Amino acid sequence: MASSPQRPTPLADPDALRDAVSRHYEDKLETTGCCGTKAVPVDDAPEGVPSFGCGDPNAAAALAPGETVLDLGSGAGFDTLRAAEAVGPSGEVIGVDMTPAMLERARAAAAALGHQHVRYLEGTIEALPLPDASVDVVLSNCVVNLSSDVDAVLREAVRVLKPGGRVRISDTFRHGAATADAAADAASDLEGWCACEAGAHDPATFAAQARAAGLEDVHVDAPPADVADGDVYGAVLHGTKR
Repeated sequence: MASSPQRPTPLADPDALRDAVSRHYEDKLETTGCCGTKAVPVDDAPEGVPSFGCGDPNAAAALAPGETVLDLGSGAGFDTLRAAEAVGPSGEVIGVDMTPAMLERARAAAAALGHQHVRYLEGTIEALPLPDASVDVVLSNCVVNLSSDVDAVLREAVRVLKPGGRVRISDTFRHGAATADAAADAASDLEGWCACEAGAHDPATFAAQARAAGLEDVHVDAPPADVADGDVYGAVLHGTKR
């Protein structure tokens, strides 16, 4: 299957870009988050665990007891710990993250809460350290936009999903005709990229990539009514594995 053209990125080397993103979020670890007005408050937030997200993929997934859930770019554990409550001890929650400091914080939080059905793996979302067809749900919260290879992320998400499994990716999107100009600007804006602004998706393109990766029933939530042309906003991409 032919891959779609890759977005321009502020660093041409994918490993260098990952390192820059990892350093950015390690520096933000002692704050309450970095998404500013894109952050979405939730009622069941785990106390003391910072969120770096832009939405609520857990709510969109309607998690059920006993399910196996994977969180792409799990960070300090905000969404995995919420998922652990939803699936209960009969389920399993797996977080994958590339930043050791994030993994350390998340493991400590899971241990403090007594969540023995949560585990964290070091790895990248473009090459997940999991077997095929091993999870029921793939979540992500404001992470996929940071990747230099979105197609690989989506293919990996589909690979590890069981047939009929679902994807709920909360991420940043850019509204309207300014998307192309913003993508070109990303080539020189490393800080904007790390802050989830420069790499924000075009919703139609992201949905098409999800379908090409093997998802069906794909749609992206509509933008807020007050969003202006060129604005970045948070929304959830929904899809199901064939």
